[in-house]
Amino acid sequence: MLRDTFGLIYAGEENYNLRELVMMRSVAALPVGGRYRAIDFQLSNMVNSGIRNVGVITQKNYKSLMDHLGSGKEWDLSRKTDGLFILPPFDTSENTGIYRGICDAIRGTMDYVKRTPQQYCILSGSYTLYNTIYNKLYDFHIQNNADISMLYNTEPETHFDGERFKDLRIYTEEDGRVMDMEFNSTISKSDKIGMDVYLMRKNLMEYLIEDATARGRYNLVEDVLMPNIKRLKIYAMEHKGYVGRLHCVASYHKLNMDMLKQDVQRDLFYTGSPVYTKIKDAAPVKYGDNAVVNNSLLANGCRIEGEVKDSVVFRDVYIGKGSKLKNCIVMQGAQVYENCVLENVILDKAAHVRDGRRLIGDRGFPVIIRKNSIV
Repeated sequence: MLRDTFGLIYAGEENYNLRELVMMRSVAALPVGGRYRAIDFQLSNMVNSGIRNVGVITQKNYKSLMDHLGSGKEWDLSRKTDGLFILPPFDTSENTGIYRGICDAIRGTMDYVKRTPQQYCILSGSYTLYNTIYNKLYDFHIQNNADISMLYNTEPETHFDGERFKDLRIYTEEDGRVMDMEFNSTISKSDKIGMDVYLMRKNLMEYLIEDATARGRYNLVEDVLMPNIKRLKIYAMEHKGYVGRLHCVASYHKLNMDMLKQDVQRDLFYTGSPVYTKIKDAAPVKYGDNAVVNNSLLANGCRIEGEVKDSVVFRDVYIGKGSKLKNCIVMQGAQVYENCVLENVILDKAAHVRDGRRLIGDRGFPVIIRKNSIV
């Protein structure tokens, strides 16, 4: 158990490739898998590793994120000592409240970092979803006497889809030491992709952040890691399980569709390390006499009277008679009335689709119906 380690999650990423999905929420608050938010996976990874002190740095559109996290009770982080700390931006003489990068964000919350009694920090983003415990990474870090240790996974296909977001490709030696990095490269020959999680001593992080911001450098990868590859001992360890990324709308759609696969479900939810989330009690799903459901995830509180195939349906959703859904993501409180046809569609929260509508998207370019919209 990592008792001498605290967690720091940067939930301030702005990814305009996600379009309407992040107009009213942060990337960390994106709903996934029928009942979860993106940040649930990182928080659960840390808690399952024995970390009991976690700070969440927010930037914009963080109201829904704060509502979801609350006091941290669901993650056993509502404590007298340590616990969950939500760190919103604030305006001071040294901090404008508008972060220019993750280094600037950490410097803006340096008071919290300096107060933490733990000696090690796991620094993470919120757009990469996977299930692990960090004990192996910690042992790997100590064994190699590393300055910074990171996780990566391998993906053979490295084609450029036009919508990269923080795509870090790394090259390592046989012992795992990082010898080169490429950021958002369209011609990379490496299949090793960084997972946006780093382990280092707290005092080293403080020094690197202060040094970078003093020189007008605000990005962790380009301004801290890349220039210091030769000077610092940076090591990378492979994560062999499933990894999902919120790069763009297509990747968000793919992530949810992947959760319909049994092997992905086993890797994310049945490893012995549970994924915790905010609990909302509701009645079980109610199926009508003519309802047909095939290979789909349905959350509680739904009423299904039509056909649902290969789709992820969140809480309190209504699907009317004669309506057919395929490869769709339907978020909380959305309603699809009678005789509609939806394929490759993302319905945001409380969106309504009137009788007889036909919405057809593509897997690479799903149709998005914005929150509270009526079609």
